[in-house]
Amino acid sequence: MPASAAIDLHFHKKQTLAFHSTATEILYGGAAGGGKSHLMRQAAIMWCAEIPGLQVYLFRRISDDLTKNHMEGPQGFRALLAGWVACGWVEIIEDEIRFWNGSKIFLCHCKDEKHRFKYQGAEIHVLLIDELTHFTEVIYRYLRMRVRMVGIKLPEKYKGCFPRILCGANPGGIGHQFVKQTFVDGAVPMEIRQAAKSEGGMRRQFIPALLEDNPSMNDNDPEYENRLHGLGSEALVRAMRYGDWDVIEGAFFDNMDRRRHVIRPFQIPEHWTRFRAGDWGSAKPFAFGWYAVASDDTIVAPGIVIPRGALVKYREWYGIKTDKDGQYKPDTGLKMHADAVGAGVRERDGTDVISYGVLDPAAFSQDGGPSIAERMARGTDGKNGATFRPADNARVAGRGAMGGWDQMRGRLTGDEDGRPMLFFFETCVHTIRTIPALQHDENRPEDLDTTQEDHAADETRYACMSRPWTAKPPAKPKPKLQPGQVLLPGPPEERTGTRISV
Repeated sequence: MPASAAIDLHFHKKQTLAFHSTATEILYGGAAGGGKSHLMRQAAIMWCAEIPGLQVYLFRRISDDLTKNHMEGPQGFRALLAGWVACGWVEIIEDEIRFWNGSKIFLCHCKDEKHRFKYQGAEIHVLLIDELTHFTEVIYRYLRMRVRMVGIKLPEKYKGCFPRILCGANPGGIGHQFVKQTFVDGAVPMEIRQAAKSEGGMRRQFIPALLEDNPSMNDNDPEYENRLHGLGSEALVRAMRYGDWDVIEGAFFDNMDRRRHVIRPFQIPEHWTRFRAGDWGSAKPFAFGWYAVASDDTIVAPGIVIPRGALVKYREWYGIKTDKDGQYKPDTGLKMHADAVGAGVRERDGTDVISYGVLDPAAFSQDGGPSIAERMARGTDGKNGATFRPADNARVAGRGAMGGWDQMRGRLTGDEDGRPMLFFFETCVHTIRTIPALQHDENRPEDLDTTQEDHAADETRYACMSRPWTAKPPAKPKPKLQPGQVLLPGPPEERTGTRISV
């Protein structure tokens, strides 16, 4: 090989594991600086060189990012392939890289969901997505559907490993929740598992990568770690430096922390006020939550105190559609009739004494017939429904009033002692799944982006704005005295004695 044709390709240990993995749908990453972009470029080059006719599609959401992050710079495609380009073995023509053996790398972008249809006829042998959390689940599912391979002869060492998907991502962004749910939640890092048919049926793997897994970053930029710690937000540092998927960049509720707000179920005292709140949905999911108001400071586990007046969401009913494999359909409702929903709420009340209920005010609007709220109150047989009053729907603060999001955020932050005033049983899985992922509205930062799955958040906001009241603990019964007995100071079990005459 002429000296001018030499190219320098090498992987670090964690990148090598990803390159040689037998999984066909891989998420590599977590922390910033883990070497995910470098892995994708070098893997694409090596696979194209070894597999004639291979079609590799490398995606970023924004077109300019492709050029800045992958084409240019000392580690970009132009620099890496300069020797082969000089020898005429490779051509780089705009956003397409052509190899001598018929293989190609296409640099692609897909900013909005409507742009996914540009790839309707594509046969993608290798799908590389850089910063997967910048994409929506709709785009990812569509591109995954285009991953197929026909008529390509694979070397023996690659048989069964193609077609394949390799994605890189950091926590945060519009796609955080679906990426976390798809690759991270319930997964054992490095373990390869078979995805359900409704999830594409590929062999899925999560490979966590930290800054330490990419020694080149420290060699080339020793101050990079300091800049990560200087991001300002503790949550953002945890996400970008340590790859913590339980915190989200730009989260609307950046003060929600599973360790502080999610608790194991416990036996709720009967005298605590109980109520429910609901957000109506048909094509979109509906959300109902059942709450208890703590009457006293209550220790529920070592180190966990529920302060007097705190809200505990102890039950939820979330109307989201699932497929035959039990996988959730993103933000898709059950389309249940209002009377059936009302009966379902009443059934889930069980033996609880419900003091009141608040419901999305839109459910009380009338348009030529009974409102949704009326039909819910009627139920399926005219008497098994659930009654509500209109919820206070103030989202953001107005003059002389506190908005619902402020109320909710304040309860998450806690009282003057820093103790949370809003808790969720760990069985409220959709509340825990969706609320931390919500992002700010770009045009109205004090509000959240309503295009997201915000139904559980709305229902929780209604609960916080419902002016929940704290019930008084039941009075302790006075001991009955027998003739000749008197009350003495001390604990109740030691306070009776016999009167002695002197």
